[in-house]
Amino acid sequence: MGLGYLGDERRKKTGELVTKRMAERQTVCIRKLADNRAEQVRIRRLLANDAVTYREMLDYRATFVAAAAKGRHVLAIQDTSEINYQAQSGRKHGLGKVGNGTDVGLFVHPVLAVDAQTQECLGLVDAQIWRRTKKKAKNYKRLPIEKKESYRWVHGGNQAKEVLAEADMVTVIDDREGDIYEKWARLADARTHILTRASRDRSVVGGDRLFATMGALPEAYRFVLDLPARPGKRGARTARMAVRFGRIRIRRPQACSDRNAPPELELFAIEVRELNPPPGDAVCWRLLTTHPVESVEQALAVIGWYRLRWNIEQLFRTLKRQGLRIEQSVIEDGEALEKLVVIALIVATITMQLVLGRAESSNNVPTSRVFDPEQIEVLQALQKKLQGRTRKQQNQYAPTTLAWAVTYLRTRIQARGFPVRH
Repeated sequence: MGLGYLGDERRKKTGELVTKRMAERQTVCIRKLADNRAEQVRIRRLLANDAVTYREMLDYRATFVAAAAKGRHVLAIQDTSEINYQAQSGRKHGLGKVGNGTDVGLFVHPVLAVDAQTQECLGLVDAQIWRRTKKKAKNYKRLPIEKKESYRWVHGGNQAKEVLAEADMVTVIDDREGDIYEKWARLADARTHILTRASRDRSVVGGDRLFATMGALPEAYRFVLDLPARPGKRGARTARMAVRFGRIRIRRPQACSDRNAPPELELFAIEVRELNPPPGDAVCWRLLTTHPVESVEQALAVIGWYRLRWNIEQLFRTLKRQGLRIEQSVIEDGEALEKLVVIALIVATITMQLVLGRAESSNNVPTSRVFDPEQIEVLQALQKKLQGRTRKQQNQYAPTTLAWAVTYLRTRIQARGFPVRH
């Protein structure tokens, strides 16, 4: 589950140590990752080494995803999250400003691959990390999109197309912040589709506005949706949802920075709106996609793919409050923190894959989804050495499956006295 090639053999072993311990102990605290002072020094040197880049870590993990994606329809789900270090601002240096413009921290924008049919998490496709150190230029709106932070949505989609080149089909999924005309114009091709939750009430061909046009489409279907509780915001409830869909043509906005973008684009629109919602808490998804949506069955399939966005939300939870607690790291240097965040992002993805790998429906997921051949060989040797003699004490899963590896790792973690989080 390591980081792959990190230069010399010593750096590689240190990288393997960091990811293994981080996955086992679910922490980014170096004192807790290391068993002694010498290991603490090794880990700190790895993060401070200019020869170690997070790009090579990501590229190595992407090889696992590329192999898993062959012949599949893969959802490339992307989103942005801030890593906020304001609570430690006095001891940090080399960071930028995050969302509110005053707190210090950095941003992370991962792309996560999920199988559209089986819903299996295939791994981390890519991630972009940046520190916002400058204010917006006065002519920001007139700059080409390549000069804007919003280009991350285009770049993430392009990375997905490259890594998932052997997939049968790729659908790039993002939430409202990714509703960018340049992205619609550039990413889609014969095997690459886009699915985005609309945020802009765009002009459509014919002179109307997008949201009104979507709301006027004929109702085609209703279904029941169980909404979980959101502490401090709403209680759990069962919502009745109405589905509308149809073909639509959007116009290029005046603010579009790419004058080579086509003057209009044909997309398919789906509106999913709650019937009789409580005041101030209506659920309404306005989805735009390049997938053909000409039947209820096609509409429900697209809605189902969009709902799998929960995978990247869970990735952020695992990275932060419900798992590795990356925002509690006491590393002081911004560049070192970037590397630590990427390692933590890789481990958070692996943690999700391991947790999902124990599900009954996932018992045939191969060990190679997470581990390379050398690591699998080590796991097999350790398993033979450490497992008990009775059938109850032995691993019941096939040794080629991820469930087998997870069972061993859970036993190993518990034997070392660390809690196992579910």
